[in-house]
Amino acid sequence: MGILEAIIIAIVEGITEFLPISSTGHMIITQHLLNMESSAFVKAFTVIIQFGAILSVVVLYFKRFIQSIDFYWKLLVAFIPAAILGFLLSDYIDELLENVWVVASMLIAGGIFMLFVDKIFNKTDKDQTITCKKALFVGLAQCVAMIPGVSRSMATIVGGMAQKLSRKQAAEFSFFLAVPTMFAASAYKVLKLFLAPEGVQILTDNISILLIGNIIAFVVAMAAIRFFIGYITKYGFKVFGYYRIIIGGLILVLLLSGRSLSII
Repeated sequence: MGILEAIIIAIVEGITEFLPISSTGHMIITQHLLNMESSAFVKAFTVIIQFGAILSVVVLYFKRFIQSIDFYWKLLVAFIPAAILGFLLSDYIDELLENVWVVASMLIAGGIFMLFVDKIFNKTDKDQTITCKKALFVGLAQCVAMIPGVSRSMATIVGGMAQKLSRKQAAEFSFFLAVPTMFAASAYKVLKLFLAPEGVQILTDNISILLIGNIIAFVVAMAAIRFFIGYITKYGFKVFGYYRIIIGGLILVLLLSGRSLSII
């Protein structure tokens, strides 16, 4: 992986991580467009740069993170389901990460669902109390996002709206939940690579690329979060649904026609 490829992937991560359009799916598509080899480091890079993205949440919502023990307890309750399932299905998830067919299909399916999500769940204008039960439901919804192309953001926001949270409140809780979830995923990926043969050497040789990727993901994610909160509060999710359907449909057409996704 070269520096230019790392920058492009990091920009894609920063833009898409907190939008309901699947950051993992977009990074997989981008890798194919750039004709990148799916090496152990490339797979680790796409997860590790999520640390930069979650740091943007901590910076933007710093005061909100300094809350009572009850706040952290609810985040823990929401985090546990994905932590357990992610650990148990780690190898299977890695296999799915190479399947563009799955990504395209999930983009379309999720897009169709998002066209109706505002009608399915009654709009709530006032913030609700987030109980442990509601937090757990959001955490269970997050597990669905382990399928590439689903979108962690979409799954958790919809999970929150299903519990009568407002769009803004559901989105913000999704951002907060991303911090322990993505930090754990990044840390686990680093540990896994560290313990692998020549893993330390791979990390050492690519430390500058990892730093660049995290910095770019951090900056771009901050801008994306500000845009997203303002947009969904006013307009809802339809535009993201149409976008997912268009992108997923184009990819399926290319795959069915036997054409390569590579632009290089």
